[in-house]
Amino acid sequence: MRTEEISLTSSNQVYFQPQITIMSKEDSIKSGSVKESKKDKRDRKDAKKNKSKKRSSDVLEEEVVVEDQEESKEEEEEEQEQDNDDEEEEHDANPKHTDYEEIAIDLNAGIPLSKKQQRRLKKGKLDLEKLAKKHPAPKPELSPEEQAKQDEEEKKTKKSEYAVWIGNLSFDTTKEDLVRFIVGKTSHIDESNSDLVKLEESDITRVNLPKKDNKIKGFAYVDFANIKQVNTVVSLSESPLNGRKLLIKNATSFEGRPQQSPTASLSKNPPSRILFVGNLSFDTTQELLDEHFRAFGDIIKVRMATFEDTGKCKGFAFIDYKDEAGPTAALKSKLAKKLINRPLRLEFGEDRSKRTPNHIRKLESQVEEGEVRESSFKPVSRERNEGFEAPAVDARPIKKRVIRDDFKSNNNNNNYNNRNNNSYNDHNNNNGKRLKSSVALATAQRASAAIVPSSGKKITFD
Repeated sequence: MRTEEISLTSSNQVYFQPQITIMSKEDSIKSGSVKESKKDKRDRKDAKKNKSKKRSSDVLEEEVVVEDQEESKEEEEEEQEQDNDDEEEEHDANPKHTDYEEIAIDLNAGIPLSKKQQRRLKKGKLDLEKLAKKHPAPKPELSPEEQAKQDEEEKKTKKSEYAVWIGNLSFDTTKEDLVRFIVGKTSHIDESNSDLVKLEESDITRVNLPKKDNKIKGFAYVDFANIKQVNTVVSLSESPLNGRKLLIKNATSFEGRPQQSPTASLSKNPPSRILFVGNLSFDTTQELLDEHFRAFGDIIKVRMATFEDTGKCKGFAFIDYKDEAGPTAALKSKLAKKLINRPLRLEFGEDRSKRTPNHIRKLESQVEEGEVRESSFKPVSRERNEGFEAPAVDARPIKKRVIRDDFKSNNNNNNYNNRNNNSYNDHNNNNGKRLKSSVALATAQRASAAIVPSSGKKITFD
């Protein structure tokens, strides 16, 4: 398509003509000004097909060429490898004396630093001591004598079957003090008359004195060669060292230790028939909890805390089982610890039915001490609830209020003063205990309800 602009000029005037656009047939078809005939449409499609065939044939030719090049390269590599193998065989068959440079390798040297480590070392960010501990140098080969010495030292540092535990040590006790104590206490033993033996410093194979923050923990382990030596040192228990009496026991004896409950690892609370379930989803329901935990035992009741307005779960619940076997099985099972894609927190709950009331606890403590008061708690039956027993309260005399009709105003103040004194005395005679509300109300001071006769002169104004 091309455009031409024709201008006509006369003497002093220029006339501009509109642009004339000349379009080809293809452009006019694309623009939609001229409709495409069926023949032109068929020719255009055939031309497209021929172009696509040419392109696909060119691509195939290129792939074939690339494959031929790769095959030729592989053949060349195989030939080169075969030539190298032939040269090696010939060299092995006819060796020639050649001089090689000797390389010295220090097997005891450490690992050389990498470039990154060298840069960090220049900046002062690398600690060589820590690096040496992390990558220690290989141990050198030892001679037979040195190896024997090392084996003896390892035997000394290893634990022995015959050892004693020494407790209640002073914090300034040292290994030398323990050795000196054992040798000195056993030096006067007569071996002929007893099963005990004398001990020397060479009989002690190992002394382990555990420390924390450069201070001993207060106990030590001492190893010996045989059981007789162990029994001899155990007989020295309760002997003083550095101002403290030592407790010495056989290291394999664990007498006196509190027995750990088998359920201690499952929960921090004591075993109970109630299971506490925490970290529940707000969408949890009682039916879902019942279905989830019924496999571990017989459930009596499911108590789930809910919000008052929405009725949804607050996030925790209590499940009452028939016995302790149910909660124990749930705590041991991995299946019980997940519900609605949330990990659950399971613990033994508190069984309130096993609680003892405070007044019964006080009564039991009084019985143990041997001092039971006469005014102690006594069971009283009530008509409302048969069989219910409650502690009786000490009865106190309540004074009835008598209202006189013929009292005078002069005696009113005296009566109220007497009442106040009586209530004060009653309070003091009660041994400092707080009065009941009914007693306090009966003895409380009240305003006078009497009619006081008028006295004095009556003045009238006209």
